[in-house]
Amino acid sequence: MEINLTQCQLRYLDNEAPLFSNLNLHLPKGKWSCILGKSGCGKTSLLRLLAGLLDSQATWHGQLTTDNDTVLSEQVAYMAQQDLLLPWLSVLENVCLSLRFNQVQTDKAAQDKAHQLLVLVGLSEYIHARPNQLSGGMRQRVALARTLMQDKPVVLMDEPFSALDAVTRHKLQTLSAKLLKGKTVLLITHDPQEALRLGDQLLLMSSANARSDKKAASQIVTLPVPQTVPPRDFSAELAEHHQQIIERLEQDYA
Repeated sequence: MEINLTQCQLRYLDNEAPLFSNLNLHLPKGKWSCILGKSGCGKTSLLRLLAGLLDSQATWHGQLTTDNDTVLSEQVAYMAQQDLLLPWLSVLENVCLSLRFNQVQTDKAAQDKAHQLLVLVGLSEYIHARPNQLSGGMRQRVALARTLMQDKPVVLMDEPFSALDAVTRHKLQTLSAKLLKGKTVLLITHDPQEALRLGDQLLLMSSANARSDKKAASQIVTLPVPQTVPPRDFSAELAEHHQQIIERLEQDYA
């Protein structure tokens, strides 16, 4: 699904200045888009807007369209930084959780599908375990399986791997790239290397004039990406892009 957000303005009611003003975003169909930016610039608010999760304290104006004219919020799976597993449910029950609110499959068909997904993420032996019996990386793999269980064309990911150790993070990046192939993915990350490894499109959410106006509304600019296909191995080209992104990010912290 292709997504376009045009001329978007978003403001929280307790703040006179808008968080976004005339913000434009294009998410190409079936590709990974990765957003970088300093804390507080509005990345999570943008994801919540796309997912239809903004609360009553925020108002927005603009145009949000898809290439098939469907309501975007009904086409979205959301994967947060925290795994948000329910501790009283088993791994299998947590993966099937979304079906409790939208029963579109028989219990047997749903459990069969969930079990297949747990095999794919390497947790077939833990289907009856409780979340407190799992490591952090295993819990995030359950969260990934739960996201895949929803089978939505759009996946919004808010720093889902940031709390993991380097090896586990690398493995889950590779697994996510494989299992989410063909879906339209928007990933928020603070890690330029993660964005470079996974992104078909790299975006920077930045103040319009960070040096002279600390209250400038956030804007999105497109960054160059390596020519290789994700998930990318670290290389001299990636290192060069990484340094360029760091230097660009430093401008917002100046």
